[in-house]
Amino acid sequence: MISRPRSSAAFAHAKALIPGGVNSPARAFGAVGGEPLFISRAHGAHLHDLDGNSYIDLIGSWGPMILGHGHPKVQAAIAEALARGTSYGAPTEAESRLAQLVIDAVPSIEMVRFVSSGTEAAMSAIRLARGHTGREKIIKFAGCYHGHVDSLLVAAGSAATTLGVPTSPGITRANAADTIVLPFNGCQELQDAFKAAGDSIACVMVEPVAGNMGLVMPTPEFRRLLRDLTRRHGALLVYDEVMTGFRLALGGAQELLGDEPDVTALGKIIGGGLPMAAYGGSREVMSKVMPAGPVFQAGTLSGNPLAMAAGISTLEELKATNPYPRLEALGKRLEDGLRAVCLEKRVPFTLNRCGSMWTLFFTPGPVTDYESAKTSDTKKFGRFFWDMMDRGVYLPCSQFEAAFNSVLHDEALIDRVISAAGESLA
Repeated sequence: MISRPRSSAAFAHAKALIPGGVNSPARAFGAVGGEPLFISRAHGAHLHDLDGNSYIDLIGSWGPMILGHGHPKVQAAIAEALARGTSYGAPTEAESRLAQLVIDAVPSIEMVRFVSSGTEAAMSAIRLARGHTGREKIIKFAGCYHGHVDSLLVAAGSAATTLGVPTSPGITRANAADTIVLPFNGCQELQDAFKAAGDSIACVMVEPVAGNMGLVMPTPEFRRLLRDLTRRHGALLVYDEVMTGFRLALGGAQELLGDEPDVTALGKIIGGGLPMAAYGGSREVMSKVMPAGPVFQAGTLSGNPLAMAAGISTLEELKATNPYPRLEALGKRLEDGLRAVCLEKRVPFTLNRCGSMWTLFFTPGPVTDYESAKTSDTKKFGRFFWDMMDRGVYLPCSQFEAAFNSVLHDEALIDRVISAAGESLA
């Protein structure tokens, strides 16, 4: 393993000041061992650490950097906004401009509210669903992550349709008790849950293409049941597109799949690399949000002018250039190359991919839900992760996270990743 003394020293210093030395647990490298790299700068498709090493970046800040790092139009937009001020606590025309771009892009959204993080968007969507329906119970799926909201940091109970139990100290059992946790793609379990409690379910929240247990695709039957059962029982269908929004298509997974949720949570790409997220839906549902309606939600930095500028520039660039066919082609090139390498080296694997999102699971699979994802050999992944890092490829530091390509990962970089994987798996 390559020595990275400056990153190691920075981590030691950070641990004395910040819990665990990081401001988000995924950055601590706990799932792969070793110490995290400290990044000094990023440009294009590359990250650079404190020790002067360069890496092909396949996390893209965990999804936002679809245009790559330091896109000139995004940087120029931020600089122009910065010259006018950093925060006003008052409305700006930029908020309406970005809102129109979101409404034009995402099929199911007629009105949108901006917040500062994906967690806020998910939390607000849940509150809105409860306020709109007058009900309290919600359904989520094992392996789907929707931020650190109390009612969503919940694991399944002793049976598939039992109420959830907290997964973190600080979350009360009462808070978790209204959350029903089911298996992703669990069609029978979903039908059973609605049969048992349909009249008390406010919403179903789901990642339409899951990325937080590694990438897992929904089955057509699962998607159909989600829509049919929620409509039949008067519950809202909430798509968490924090990760997939503007990533799989300009209109997100719902455009790609042809789906129509009632509420959508957005994040990551919508902020162009700055802290920003949103939730939106039909005019009828969104009109329940204060001050238009009674459901309270507020935020001092919501609609921050720098984030608005970055988001507008990013979405306008995606709309103008339509990079999605190329992202699909590059993703397929990477998928085909990794499959060939794994077969050549006789490595048990499953590779799930959707556009520019993908996960290489070290299990013969198939991987269709959290339980099957957990059959992966995480120790083998940890060794692979560090072998790839030493060959200049920065992967997500967990078997259960999706990787991302940007528009700047050209054929040459994709081939370098495939070559590095072949050397690592040898």
